Amino acid sequence: MIIVTGAAGFIGYQLARELSKKGNAVIGVDEVLFFETRAEHQDLILSEKLAPDAILDREFFLKKKAKGTPVTAVFHMGACSDTTETRVDYLTRVNVEYSKQLWNLCTEFGIPFIYASSAATYGAGEAGYSDDEALMASLKPLNPYGNSKLQFDLWAIEQSKQGHEPPAWSGFKFFNVYGFGERHKGRQSSVVLQGFDQILSTGKIKLFRSHKAGIADGEQKRDFIFVGDVVSAMVHAFEMPIRRGIFNLGTGKARSFLDLAKATFSALGIPVNVEFIDTPVQIRDQYQYFTEAKMEKLKAAGYTREFAPLENGVAETIRELKSRFR
Repeated sequence: MIIVTGAAGFIGYQLARELSKKGNAVIGVDEVLFFETRAEHQDLILSEKLAPDAILDREFFLKKKAKGTPVTAVFHMGACSDTTETRVDYLTRVNVEYSKQLWNLCTEFGIPFIYASSAATYGAGEAGYSDDEALMASLKPLNPYGNSKLQFDLWAIEQSKQGHEPPAWSGFKFFNVYGFGERHKGRQSSVVLQGFDQILSTGKIKLFRSHKAGIADGEQKRDFIFVGDVVSAMVHAFEMPIRRGIFNLGTGKARSFLDLAKATFSALGIPVNVEFIDTPVQIRDQYQYFTEAKMEKLKAAGYTREFAPLENGVAETIRELKSRFR
């Protein structure tokens, strides 16, 4: 029996589906309404691949079910992932304190724990993008969301030092994840999905103009990683298993937003047409102009699979969007 929190979300859904395909009984923990209303995820639910009594509200699970269910592992993907969220008390409750409760349960009952961190912990990248745990206390996130993720990372490291830890645990700093299943994220969805919708409705993609000297419009770069690669790495951490640690999860190669837009047009067989717009003032000071994961640590932990090139991952995402919802 495997628990996946955030199983009605983008990455959590894909993870629950893959674990089910591999023959595992899966309990999906999330807001029950999300399971009922997100059309992208109905194949997992309606195919009855989840375990009996397999959809649970996260608070109900925490209070009533955790101690009475024989659990093989907990994958904690459930969190507020809105990088523009400013309510610190809400982020602390959902992203930090809930994660601590799950960690403590897994420690008490000897359950492996795998959780989602974020590349937002790196801020503007002044301290680089190394996942060396000794450097993490010096990171300076640009927003409350990134800070909430960093708070839990640092807490987990300290708990581990004190010997208060699950028998195996790993945290993954997700970089820019894209793929099928994001529509419920709205404005927080990747440029692939937003670009797909924009092209079909207007024939063009809007990208943020650069407001930083020396960087051309569209040449802002991120480490874009296909959701299938993210799921593969987390399943590896469970099956191997990885004993402990916090790891970057990107491709290790930054690509520009213009590259991403071109790949989207190519996948649709439509000529490139990009319009540059000003980055909203309210997020301009929190905007990351470059991210690129250092991936040596995860490779040293035994994960050596090649990551999908940007063009391949975008083409797969567009193929699924076209075949299932257009």
